[in-house]
Amino acid sequence: MNKNLPNVLVFASGTKTGGGSGFQKMVEATRLNPPVLNAKICGVISNHSAGGVWQKAKSLGILFMHWAGSFLAKDYQQLISLFDADFIMLSGWLKLVAGLEPARTINIHPGPLPRFGGPNMHGHHVHEAVMEAYRRGEIIHSAVAMHFVDEVYDRGPIFFQFPVPIEPNDTPETLAAKVNVVEHNYQSWALNLVVQGRIKLINGKVIYDPPELKHLLMPAIN
Repeated sequence: MNKNLPNVLVFASGTKTGGGSGFQKMVEATRLNPPVLNAKICGVISNHSAGGVWQKAKSLGILFMHWAGSFLAKDYQQLISLFDADFIMLSGWLKLVAGLEPARTINIHPGPLPRFGGPNMHGHHVHEAVMEAYRRGEIIHSAVAMHFVDEVYDRGPIFFQFPVPIEPNDTPETLAAKVNVVEHNYQSWALNLVVQGRIKLINGKVIYDPPELKHLLMPAIN
């Protein structure tokens, strides 16, 4: 593996027929001049053997591995060692992570955290819950969130949470499309700040360098 750049290993479940668009956007972001993500995507792992993630990895020339489990700490650690990964990006990974260093493990989530997180809060489940809360008058935004990962679903320290406005005529499907655009626009940029050391997790606390970065990455959400 080329160690001139940080190695990022992506975990992306996708589906048997699709998915993996976030992974694709990250790879493309590394290939811009100058790159938005100044790192090397050293591989991608999916629990679907020939789904959308595999198809995108093949077309992009990225090493792909199918992993059916078991999803235990020792297995995650072996994969990180195998790929010589410096950072781990969970991009639509639906399995619980164990045994990894939180400061080097990042997840992206398609809704406001911590309220709309947890083991059953992924994909359309998030957007349906957000729309229900909106219709009750409890919120006016959804969000895209990124956080460091511990061993509880969606609980780790949040370092990025960008609001996605909800319109009265939105449905879970239209909201999902708007959230997906924000994910694609910001995931690589925010991840780059982590891999370049501009955002760090130290003793369980998120540190921004400079501190003013927090205002860009964590605007107020109602």
